[in-house]
Amino acid sequence: MTRPLYHQDSAALSFTASVQAVSASEVALDATAFYPAGGGQSADHGLLRWDGGEAGVVDTRKDKATGLIWHKLDGTPPAVGTPITGEVDAARRWRHMARHSGEHLLAQCFVRINPAFAVDAVNMTHPECTLDLRGDPTETDVRAAETLLRETLARQTLTLDTPTVSEAELADYPLRRETKVRGQVRLVIFRGENDQSFDVSACGGTHVPQASLAAPVVILRAERIRGGVTRVVFMAGEEAGEYLGGIYRDSRALAQTFSVPPDRLTERVEALRADLADSKAEATQLREKLGRVLVEATPPDIQGLRWLELDDPALLLPVLSGVPTGEVRVALSEGGRCGIASARPEVHAGELLRAALAVTGGKGGGRPELAQGSTLEPGGFLAAVRAALTSTQTC
Repeated sequence: MTRPLYHQDSAALSFTASVQAVSASEVALDATAFYPAGGGQSADHGLLRWDGGEAGVVDTRKDKATGLIWHKLDGTPPAVGTPITGEVDAARRWRHMARHSGEHLLAQCFVRINPAFAVDAVNMTHPECTLDLRGDPTETDVRAAETLLRETLARQTLTLDTPTVSEAELADYPLRRETKVRGQVRLVIFRGENDQSFDVSACGGTHVPQASLAAPVVILRAERIRGGVTRVVFMAGEEAGEYLGGIYRDSRALAQTFSVPPDRLTERVEALRADLADSKAEATQLREKLGRVLVEATPPDIQGLRWLELDDPALLLPVLSGVPTGEVRVALSEGGRCGIASARPEVHAGELLRAALAVTGGKGGGRPELAQGSTLEPGGFLAAVRAALTSTQTC
């Protein structure tokens, strides 16, 4: 069994131990400060050194059956019995501690907003961490929990305490979430003034010694993932600070292109969106008007077929609209986009288009009155339509 030094002091990242077992590229130690993956938290990385060698630790896992913690190395492992010195990657560990502590603290704030917002699952293996909650919290609830945590971290000193208690003693602690662990249970408690517990959870993970070190905790979004469960995506600690700083820099640069301060960027973008919507509506009206002009300038032939060649594919639908009784209208635009509209009961536009495309290549189809598609041989498309139309009339 490996003694988990990270349970004694999460901030202690250097240690000495000896190799207890070796398997391929992995070694098990008699004691370690490396946290193995589990509980939604990623494994620690770092370095092992020994007399005459060293190797990087690229993964850490715990064998629950034996209690051994295995360290996967990127080099040849030392022999059983070798004394080693371990060094945990500090930056990675502190990011993981901030994420995990942020999850505990945020979950507690949701419970304080509404006890129905109980945790269903968590994941802290990426900078964007997730907290799956039952009880269907609304956006208002989400922002209320975020605000409560921000104010708590700014105004209170919450200190980490990690006692190990017996199963019988659990009733003496206000656990936020019932635990399935039996026997000796390690608790993670963030205590405030007068020894008042802000959050108490059964947990084997690593955490920051002061809750404020997990700040800021920022909720990025919330989304329903299945019935009764909402996923809250958040960031914590340095990663959240870096993210927010990057967002501000990008927002400021974008705001400068619009000659407005960052706090008026949303207002400016909304105004531009309204202008764009107006422009699109105006463009649609103009295309419809141009389509009518093009149709009027192109008389139908003796077969009652009106043929239009277009420069803009966006004009395809406008010229195929409003076909009078007895007329078949065919349009071809640049790139081979094509369409047929029919106001003759015996001419099915979709079937006529498919028959023409069977000759010129491409694909498309549609209803009896309107069909659209693309042809691979625009130069032969009209002839193919005429031939298919003649065949239809002959039949």
